[in-house]
Amino acid sequence: MVQGEPRILLVEDAEAIRLSVEVALRAAGFAVRTLPDGERLEAELARFRPDLVVLDVLLPGRDGFALLRVVRRHRAAGVVMLTARDGVEDRLRGLGEGADDYLVKPFVLAELVARVTAVLRRTGRAQPAVEVGDLVVDLDAGLALCRGERVELTVTEWKLLAYLAVHRDRVVGKAQILSAVWGYDEYSANLVEVNVSTLRRKLEAHGPRLLHTVRGQGYVLRGDRP
Repeated sequence: MVQGEPRILLVEDAEAIRLSVEVALRAAGFAVRTLPDGERLEAELARFRPDLVVLDVLLPGRDGFALLRVVRRHRAAGVVMLTARDGVEDRLRGLGEGADDYLVKPFVLAELVARVTAVLRRTGRAQPAVEVGDLVVDLDAGLALCRGERVELTVTEWKLLAYLAVHRDRVVGKAQILSAVWGYDEYSANLVEVNVSTLRRKLEAHGPRLLHTVRGQGYVLRGDRP
């Protein structure tokens, strides 16, 4: 049973990278807050209480190494560092000062999500499996089981299911889903409807309806009738 999404704080000054990483992490089921630099880091550590911090090394003001020391003083959180420099010395310095992992730019978003998940698992903060009726959505392993049988899903269907599972018992609108799963700002009802329909059909091949439509509001994943 989910006890709340793992919380990720992202500190990255490049807006395009910051937005794309935020969308990818949210789609993977994490609660995310972002900062463009380390100016408000201490306040956000106290307020948001992240389970993991993603730190860019080359930041305006205090760099990622200085911020890593701040994180270590304030929180027992995991730390994944990002850098455009691929020198061994930088990587050894980051790991030596307490980072849990180090990723060199440019990187694939899926790899970053995998690294974040792995660190959360090692630190005991990984998102547990979500149970909805006979459906088990294992966010860590990336699979869905219904009555013990695996539900075969495409990458997009998995992202959609994971997002709905993290928000189980809560109605989420089409615009929210579109932003979290596809990263689109423009509203496209048809794209969401088609994928929800396909996902619902696959789930119902294994058991009773769990993915419900709430007319005029959106969709909800729950085990009882709406």
